[in-house]
Amino acid sequence: MHLDDHLWKFSLDKISISTKRGRVFISPTFPKIFWRYYNKGWLIASEARFKLLKGNVVEFYVIFKRDEPKPYEPKGFIPVDLNEDSVSVLVDGKPVLLETNTRKIILGYEYRRKAITTGRSTKDREVRRKLRKLRERDKKVDIRRKLAKLIVIEAFESRSAIVLEDLPRRIPEHMIKGVKDKQLRLRIYRAAFSSMKNAIIEKAREFGVPVVLVNPSHTSSTCPIHGAKIVYQPDGGDAPRVGVCEKGKERWHRDVVALYNLRKRAGDVSPVPLVSKESHDPPKRWLRAKSLHSIMIEHKMIEMKV
Repeated sequence: MHLDDHLWKFSLDKISISTKRGRVFISPTFPKIFWRYYNKGWLIASEARFKLLKGNVVEFYVIFKRDEPKPYEPKGFIPVDLNEDSVSVLVDGKPVLLETNTRKIILGYEYRRKAITTGRSTKDREVRRKLRKLRERDKKVDIRRKLAKLIVIEAFESRSAIVLEDLPRRIPEHMIKGVKDKQLRLRIYRAAFSSMKNAIIEKAREFGVPVVLVNPSHTSSTCPIHGAKIVYQPDGGDAPRVGVCEKGKERWHRDVVALYNLRKRAGDVSPVPLVSKESHDPPKRWLRAKSLHSIMIEHKMIEMKV
């Protein structure tokens, strides 16, 4: 049930709810997440809702709110390139590839669905019960939230702006054109590129971090130095990762060249390294709840899959 501001009053000692028979007073018990927001200065909104449970227990849902901070004047840019199974980020001129393991999650749950539904109707009660237990969406949402927080905090601490591709609507339909592999089409559809972009924008709005959206066309196929086309030779995979500039003959990693082009389109004219091994072969790191800076400078890493 939903409550307007005149139907309830909140305090840490008791919550008062107005009913037809008068006011009812409830002694609340708060979870840790409540104190996390309350102690950080978040304000409690005037609206709330509650649910009656067994044993005269009331489950109360409090809504927190906070004024959005004003975006600052950025001192630099942190371009972010979203991919199916990883996210590449350029921090202090050094590219880092954060592996999200999304491909295994998508395929793993697809195989489970087929095992559950093969030869059985999806209207069957037992089949529906097993399908409800699958938590693919929860895992992918968790990855998006951790990744968004990681990138936004790094941008906030360095007073930088985040550069993202301005992805069009129904982006998966554009990406699967000409793709005949059914498994690859499935992975692209369920990778949720727009959801990842929106998660970063929402978290950036919370911290007041500026976000710059740029044209995504040909960011992975154009040399950021010469403006020439990058030719990718087939390597046996779904998409070749390393290509050669037609003019300068430099070797470029697909995810790294996209970062430099995104930064360039955002208005940053910093020089692009030509000989740096790092720019051609980005270090891979598991996505973890640590700062990007500590991930980059850490020599001995304890790898943790999300």
